[in-house]
Amino acid sequence: MLVLEFKVRAKEQQYKAIDEAIRTAQFIQNKCLRYWMDNKGVGRYDLNKYCRVLAHDFKFANELNSQARQSSAERAWSAIARFYDNCKRKIAGKKGYPRFKKNCRSVEYKQTGWQLNLESRKAITFTDKKGIGRLRLVGSYDLHFYQPEQIKRVRLVRRADGYYCQFILSVDVQIKTEPTNKTIGLDIGLSAFCTDDQGNKIDNPKFLRTGEKKIKRLQRQFSRKQKGSSNRKKARQKLAKAHLKISRQRKEFCKRVAYSVIHSNDVVAYEDLRIKNLVKNHCLAKSINDAAWYQFRVWLEYFGRKYGKVTIAVPPRNTSQDCSNCGKTVKKSLSTRTHVCSCGCQLDRDENAARNILRIGLSTAGHTGTFGLEPINALGELTSTLRGAILLGQVDSLNKESPVTSLCD
Repeated sequence: MLVLEFKVRAKEQQYKAIDEAIRTAQFIQNKCLRYWMDNKGVGRYDLNKYCRVLAHDFKFANELNSQARQSSAERAWSAIARFYDNCKRKIAGKKGYPRFKKNCRSVEYKQTGWQLNLESRKAITFTDKKGIGRLRLVGSYDLHFYQPEQIKRVRLVRRADGYYCQFILSVDVQIKTEPTNKTIGLDIGLSAFCTDDQGNKIDNPKFLRTGEKKIKRLQRQFSRKQKGSSNRKKARQKLAKAHLKISRQRKEFCKRVAYSVIHSNDVVAYEDLRIKNLVKNHCLAKSINDAAWYQFRVWLEYFGRKYGKVTIAVPPRNTSQDCSNCGKTVKKSLSTRTHVCSCGCQLDRDENAARNILRIGLSTAGHTGTFGLEPINALGELTSTLRGAILLGQVDSLNKESPVTSLCD
């Protein structure tokens, strides 16, 4: 699936109509969730049928397109199904019991309720009774490259800086590239965003820490405004835009680094970190969230699938403690940044971990995580040169030139 996003230009009354459609989608989602809570044995198709009952009972719900109502019911069911899966797997702690939606920011249409301008493909008209009408699309993407039948869903999203229209297309994007005959092991951290097995580092940009002074000032201004006033609304808008800017900075940074890593290597090994457990440390939670490790992993796996590269998630257990030279465990605290072993090996802590990650990654099938690739043998899709080097234990000879040094060029 491919998602293309455009900024929406419209009149004020059209923006209000979009807000009303979003509120209706939130209402239907919460009603479906309540229906599931009050009735045992309710399934996915029962929620879709319940949408018709809501449309009959509430006039504003009937004004929303029927498939858009079903999309809201599917959102409720996805939360319910996730809760069921967590219960079956018997995960420790909270199972993620579904909650009511408080601040919905999008409404999703399927293949009806909208009509794309087939000539310019820079405008879209919504034909349901909400009165959204024709919206102008602003963006650099060209929808002429895709057939209208490939557009499976259209989503209207409200953000702090305006409204956006997303097109979800059924496209399997795979690009063939020339093999580089290189491998890389990545250790991610806080002092440096990532370190490869050759000791090259990329500094952590710390976007939240950099913009924290401005955010605190805007937060104080927002708290001083009288509740319900227009000045409070304006202050909230400024604060939301500041947070949105930081979020976009993180995304672009992770995307750029992941793209460079994938293009420069045939095999990428990285840590399979459980971010949810790591942020329980209240001393490091803000810094961990600011580093956006999970977002970096998502982009690595996405570009790996797109360009046919192998990405391997390695269990992080003892990757920093074990010696990459002799395998002996050398206990060290988080403040100890240099690995010193009795065998004579003396390395930066993160470089030692990156070497262990690469070694483990090349010796196991690993898994490819977020984007649904089937588990594969790490040697199965490599070139013959790289496969032979791995089997002979000559990986170091292929890593004389590390790509990380050129990531920020």
